[in-house]
Amino acid sequence: MKLGLVYDLRDDYLALGFSEEQTAEFDFLATIDALDGALGQLGWDVERIGRGQELARRLADGERFDLVFSIAEGLHGRSREAQVPALCEMFDQPYAFSDPLTMAVTLDKPVAKRIVRDSGIPTADFAIISDAGIPLPEIAFPAFLKPIAEGTGKGCGGRSKVSNKAELKREAARLIEKFQQPVIAETYLEGREFTVGIVGNGASARVIAVLEIAVKPDADSGIYSYEIKENWEPFVTLSLADDAEARLAGKRALAAYHALGCRDAARVDLKSDGLRSPQFLEVNPIAGLHPTHSDLPILTVKAGYTYDWLIGEIAASACARYGLTFPETGVRAA
Repeated sequence: MKLGLVYDLRDDYLALGFSEEQTAEFDFLATIDALDGALGQLGWDVERIGRGQELARRLADGERFDLVFSIAEGLHGRSREAQVPALCEMFDQPYAFSDPLTMAVTLDKPVAKRIVRDSGIPTADFAIISDAGIPLPEIAFPAFLKPIAEGTGKGCGGRSKVSNKAELKREAARLIEKFQQPVIAETYLEGREFTVGIVGNGASARVIAVLEIAVKPDADSGIYSYEIKENWEPFVTLSLADDAEARLAGKRALAAYHALGCRDAARVDLKSDGLRSPQFLEVNPIAGLHPTHSDLPILTVKAGYTYDWLIGEIAASACARYGLTFPETGVRAA
């Protein structure tokens, strides 16, 4: 079975003059090699396509694949993660992961939080700031600021936590200027931080594991920032959690996964308030898949599975949606 692997490679964009931060959401060659190897072991005939533009060219020329497996984030616009799924739907091409609507709303943090909140899942109070020069919204302090449509911790750091309106105004102005988009200001959550890995669809969707993220207090003010995510090992402890609070985080993560219409796999981030109640932060419907650096594979391996098992579950889930027969290799775990 022919599988088209779509991705944005960091080195390609760095060679074009983009900065390290601009390419932070894109993938290293090691990730592509690992995916190619895992999918090949699972019986797929993998063809590396590269960027979404190349997929568009090949689909327009009439080429088709049994499945497109895309981890491409896109470069421009707040709906950039929806571009490859929309392209696949335009050409009636089966593909893995969530559809364009889910990809768009999950990248926009306020939109995702509104949907989750309306579904009865707790999330911290928040306000949107599109212009730091106009009267600022009322929000409880301390508050946490970040761009509304960035990933990989971009825009998050020690300055993101603000204690008063003067700090709020200053940091909002800086982020709006740097990222050219509005800022979300959330009531700061003092509790434990979790990320939850999920695979599957509908009633078969399930939590792989709940991973607790503990940032050392002297590391960027204890914030899981962009700089720390890029080089997390010296500053962060990642450990599986299975106490009552963590299990509640898993339950709420799965509810958010369903509320937002996620498919095949995703990673959901939560943080607890002072009452040990996990609050929804955001969801990544195309979570990082580097075998040793990305949270989803890390929690999968810590839970006793393999990297190949994770990739197999994602591909098998996508195949099931389309009624496709998964390649028979015996590699996938039950």
